[in-house]
Amino acid sequence: MKKIGVVTAGGDAPGMNAAIRSVVRSAIYNGLKVVGFERGYAGLIEGQIRHMGPRSVSGIINLGGTILKTVRCREIKTPEGIEKAVEVLKTTGVDGLITIGGDGTFRGASELYKASGTPMIGIPATIDNDVAGTDTTIGFDTAVNTALSAIDKIRDTATSHERIFVVEVMGRKRGFLALEVGFAGGAEVILVPEIKFDADKICERLIRAREEGKTSEIIVMAEGVGNSRQVADWIAKRTGYEVRLTVLGYIQRGGVPTARSRALASEFGHHAVELLLSGEKKRMVGIRKGEITSIDLDRSWKEEKKLDLKRHKLAEILSQ
Repeated sequence: MKKIGVVTAGGDAPGMNAAIRSVVRSAIYNGLKVVGFERGYAGLIEGQIRHMGPRSVSGIINLGGTILKTVRCREIKTPEGIEKAVEVLKTTGVDGLITIGGDGTFRGASELYKASGTPMIGIPATIDNDVAGTDTTIGFDTAVNTALSAIDKIRDTATSHERIFVVEVMGRKRGFLALEVGFAGGAEVILVPEIKFDADKICERLIRAREEGKTSEIIVMAEGVGNSRQVADWIAKRTGYEVRLTVLGYIQRGGVPTARSRALASEFGHHAVELLLSGEKKRMVGIRKGEITSIDLDRSWKEEKKLDLKRHKLAEILSQ
């Protein structure tokens, strides 16, 4: 192995730059050349590359987003797109590719491996933390803290005005972010796609809490649960209390990565290079019970990561 490539694909996550830095410098330390494919799989298909050295990744460990850019690429899901990407890998002389992203990114990497035989190593980076085979992903800790900071401020207003706030966080399909944010923020109600909720029972609980002396409540809701405006309006109509809605949106995807996200990215990037050098063909880096490990790349997107239902129950108990 003489030259490797690195690409960031799918949604951006704080810490991706730290992972790029780790990959580049670890590879160069081991005598490898590195090229970065810009704009995700779209740039790979189009052959948009930049040669990377130690100085090309200086001063990026603290930056959110990705210096290589990323765009959603439908073409990588087609045989024609895969064929184009494989040809670019061959003409570029890349002996292995490190892909940084989520399950969609790894699905594309698996298809590229099947078509080209080029070793593929995945680094999980997504604020959704929904990738199987790893306890956490790059960017998740940062997104949790970003949302938590906002909710702490919202609670000040909720308390002052004796209001209920519905706070929508990201998570179209999974509720890992909503659960962690709600749990850490002491939310009275946490709504996630994995658990069906009864709006009437929630309203009854809110009314009972007011009768017992509570004067404000925070409801954290993953976007995949449904229409947050309708939920807020229903609660207001059913309870008669003042209800406000806040959609946190894309602020959760940006910002300076936390120490946890940076450290994880640095470890993942280095281990990814080591896997290529050891002859591995198709793996995803992960962390399990504090230990950096790896699994077969296909498992990362074929298996469903389970939400911690005990944590959800504990959050409910502690919110009384």
